[in-house]
Amino acid sequence: MKDCLGEWKGVNLHEPSRRARFSRMRILCLALLFATTHLHAAESLRIAVFKADATPEIGMPVAYVKARSITDPLSARGVVLMGEGMPVVMCAVDWIGIGNGGHDEWRRGLAEAAGTTMDRVTVHTLHQHDGVRCDLTAEALLTKHGLGGTRMDAAFCRKVIASTAAAIREAMKTAKPVTHLGIGEAKVEKVASNRRILGPNGRVLFGRMSASRDPKAQEADEGTIDPILKLVSFWDGETPLACLTYYATHPQSFYGKGDVTAEFVGLARAQRETALNLPHIHFNGASGNVAAGKYNDGSPEARVVLTQRMAEGMKRAWEATKKSPISASDLALRVERVKLPLAASLNREVLEKPLADTAASDRDRLNASTKLALLNRSEAGHQFELTRLRLGKVNVLHMPGELFVEYQLAAQLMKPDATVCMAAYGDYAPGYIGTEIAYTQGGYEVQASSSNTAPQVEKVLMDAMRRLLAD
Repeated sequence: MKDCLGEWKGVNLHEPSRRARFSRMRILCLALLFATTHLHAAESLRIAVFKADATPEIGMPVAYVKARSITDPLSARGVVLMGEGMPVVMCAVDWIGIGNGGHDEWRRGLAEAAGTTMDRVTVHTLHQHDGVRCDLTAEALLTKHGLGGTRMDAAFCRKVIASTAAAIREAMKTAKPVTHLGIGEAKVEKVASNRRILGPNGRVLFGRMSASRDPKAQEADEGTIDPILKLVSFWDGETPLACLTYYATHPQSFYGKGDVTAEFVGLARAQRETALNLPHIHFNGASGNVAAGKYNDGSPEARVVLTQRMAEGMKRAWEATKKSPISASDLALRVERVKLPLAASLNREVLEKPLADTAASDRDRLNASTKLALLNRSEAGHQFELTRLRLGKVNVLHMPGELFVEYQLAAQLMKPDATVCMAAYGDYAPGYIGTEIAYTQGGYEVQASSSNTAPQVEKVLMDAMRRLLAD
């Protein structure tokens, strides 16, 4: 380019031959400038950050009852990453679960908005227990049996999908270049603890759930958890654009009365977002058997304490951040499709009976609908999509269901020289997904009403994770 410009100096434009030569050189240089500019743009990673309101209205069904108040708003938020290939969408929603056809509709709607394919869209919930349920396949079954609108509001779910898609389209108009990726991590103190306390015989002695005032539950060890919160941030030079955090715990302090809240994980996220004036997207890790029960007595005061502990962990991870250059070629997505082995309890005749029985309890009929929805889809050949997003040395695994934390810890061991983050609670249809040995130990998480998968699910998922993380 410099040589081209140098040739222009001193050209006598009054001579026809030199004027023609000048014109040809000008065209050549402009073409070179255009090509260089667009090559640079093609090599740049870009990010669009989006957010939409996901708060239900008073009177709408939430996880267990109808919403009676809004303690704080819920959101659907995430990022669109644009590099080589079609865009990648990562979305986190402040709902208890999105499963079956609901998960399909979310991914399809966001894919259309971003101009990409469904397999390049991940949608996860944070699993707040006063949040919304979204299972459009189960809702169709319930409607057929006169229970439509009991468990979820389908029109509201579709409205939030549409508004999130609109937010994506708007955000992509002002996508920003990403020059650096930040990685930080910190231990979160006194939040997570394992829910399953084993006795001398190797079986579950008692469950330490999201809250407990039982001295023996509070005195027992934390057990198997992942205490580390990981933070991934995107930068344009010295300007931060967004950050993503990953931590494994059930997010409940107290719940079940219909007081809608993003809970202590969402409240901590909001604190950090305000402190940094930076979009913050949080993902819940593999926490099917992890909750705050050791440190939470279920009081409103405990929610404040847990919020501060989460916020402090996020703050220290931010302060520990180390940046490195990143380009479009450092982004890659790999997909593994697996058929999950279903629990023997998913028997069509057994499930259809309570669903059609008007004398059965609403709870039994509602639970039957979600299980039958999964069974129908499985028998039709449905496979779950697990994905690995690679961003340089950062690897993010996107997984379905309420995975036990052992899956997250195993994934980190599969790639010890890299940063491995895990977002669970993708397609919520499988319910709890335990390890093979857990199904012999008993406990709430692996009983027929809670888990829709068979013990063989561990091998299926572990093998799939190895394939995803292999280079």
